[in-house]
Amino acid sequence: MEILDISKLLSENTYPGRGIILGRSADGTKNIIAYFIMGRSENSRNRIFEVDGEGIKTKAFDESKLTDPSLIIYSPVKVINKTTIVTNGDQTDTIFDYMVNGDTFENALRTRTFEPDPPNFTPRISGIIDNGGYKLSILKSSCGNENSAQRFFYEYSQPQNGIGHFIHTYKCDGSPIPSFEGEPEMIYLDKDIDELTELLWNNLNEQNKVSLFVRYIDIKSNNTETRIVNKNK
Repeated sequence: MEILDISKLLSENTYPGRGIILGRSADGTKNIIAYFIMGRSENSRNRIFEVDGEGIKTKAFDESKLTDPSLIIYSPVKVINKTTIVTNGDQTDTIFDYMVNGDTFENALRTRTFEPDPPNFTPRISGIIDNGGYKLSILKSSCGNENSAQRFFYEYSQPQNGIGHFIHTYKCDGSPIPSFEGEPEMIYLDKDIDELTELLWNNLNEQNKVSLFVRYIDIKSNNTETRIVNKNK
């Protein structure tokens, strides 16, 4: 698979929707997580990321403008011991609950399906990462059929230094918005946390970007560095 330039992937796509990046730093010492959200409606754009313990949650920037919180207010990131969960919806809680009870990422997601937002049927994208590697998943409808769910799982048990994988909800903008297709995209991760944060934020579409979370986790010490960027300030 070709290794792609994340700045090019983002700058050439006005609406990838919500996106997850997982991977390993170039020097092999850190696990890398990035998660961003975008929005086209006022309700979707009226959000910020806020620290919530070891994870984060989405929150309405202006509570008076919040209309339907069901698919936009959730905890994108939670941590269990040395495993970090990142998703684009409330399936974070499902994965967390299953794993706390000794069950698996995959079994948790087999109880879930895509979002109930016709005609888009937004995919649910999810990932976990620890010192053993990382996994990604996408749950999406089959050709826009609300009664047919497809569940895909991708496991990367021997991460390569300086390489990550990127999955996003939408292939591109549209009406209805087409779901992501194919395997997660392989990308270079050869920058420090501030450089990567700046690169991602600057290449997300200015009109549609909302919030960005980036975390580097030291593999030996489990110490973390986190950056959060919110368009609404």
